[in-house]
Amino acid sequence: MSALFTGLIYFRTAMREGYVEMRQRLLGRTLKIYGYHLLMVGVAFLLAPLIAGVNHPGLHNLLDFYFSVGAKHAAVDAALLGYRPPLLDILPMYVIFMGLTPLILTMAQRIGWRFILTGSFTLWLMAQLGLRQLAYDWIANAGLRIPLNEMGAFDLWAWQIVWLVGLWCGVRWAQDDLPITEWAGKITAPAAVIVLVLVGLRYSLNYGVDLGRFEPFFDKWHLGVVRLIEFVCVASLLIRFQPFLKRLAIHPLVIIGQASLPVFCTHVVFCFLGLAIMRDNPVVVGWEQIALPVLTFAALYGVAKRAVEGKKKNRVAPSRIALAPATSR
Repeated sequence: MSALFTGLIYFRTAMREGYVEMRQRLLGRTLKIYGYHLLMVGVAFLLAPLIAGVNHPGLHNLLDFYFSVGAKHAAVDAALLGYRPPLLDILPMYVIFMGLTPLILTMAQRIGWRFILTGSFTLWLMAQLGLRQLAYDWIANAGLRIPLNEMGAFDLWAWQIVWLVGLWCGVRWAQDDLPITEWAGKITAPAAVIVLVLVGLRYSLNYGVDLGRFEPFFDKWHLGVVRLIEFVCVASLLIRFQPFLKRLAIHPLVIIGQASLPVFCTHVVFCFLGLAIMRDNPVVVGWEQIALPVLTFAALYGVAKRAVEGKKKNRVAPSRIALAPATSR
């Protein structure tokens, strides 16, 4: 969704006000996300000394690299987006993709999307064959001292395809050339069957089903091919049944969706709180398992409401974006 609306909004900016203005605004957006990243890392590192002195193995394991190399080293690596601890690795990925977006949009204008998407698919395919490990070994030989498992769970070489396809769809949407409703209608039946099968398989894994040699095709972190198929099918069903799903768009959920960045950062804080409450337990138990979700969603709504109200004060005439792209060219 972020890539989709980034392509839509900033391509329109480029068409109205030029590519220089588009690049400047994207730079500002990237720096804002980077600022949130530094804030989240700063909070985690400030809490780290407290974590070290108590029995919180879950929290301690999230920051084991921090404890092994020291605060200064870890802070520098995190600021350079190299060290990306678990739960804190999504915003760095967002920063990297957003930072590359001005170049992608400029290249697309000059050489077209066909070459960009072909290159993106090639990188994704190479990622399935071990490109991440190969690139890491090359960088490690040049002096990198961060373990691969501390550089984020997501394989950026694979996940870039989601961002680039999202940008492409957003640009086509801006050009009124995204017949996505018609496309979703054509594959509704097979998409529904595939989703039902995969959901059933997902829960069967809890009962001893082993994927065996097919497990890489289902891998989340390297974005295996089955994950891509599932994503496309779920997206098509959401588009196809959008008129019915709109009824679920109650006000609190809409507000939370409109302030996704601060809401995401707030939810990470509560993830840390949940790990602190768990201590040695695999899950939150007792009265906390009720209190924690209630407190979390109340806080998310409060943060979102304040963020949205702040945006409205700074916006004279907010533009409305239709939620349904063109059905035909």
